Amino acid sequence: MPDQPDLPADASEAGDTNGPAARSARTGPDKPESEAERRRRRAQFLRELAEARALRARVQPRRAKAARLRHAMRMRTFRW
Repeated sequence: MPDQPDLPADASEAGDTNGPAARSARTGPDKPESEAERRRRRAQFLRELAEARALRARVQPRRAKAARLRHAMRMRTFRW
């Protein structure tokens, strides 16, 4: 695909500071990660997930609309 930039095979070579290798270097193999670190990683993951969903909705509007309609139907038919 000529439209996409060339990325390195290993993201850690590009100076990735958020990858699992960098995280294990910060916390160490025997030290569990702190609650704050876990929350930061979770918040980052949720931001990226929301961004990916927004991108999918932009590039596939018909499929996204159908998914929204299916979700709305499930919510209407769900019994509490």
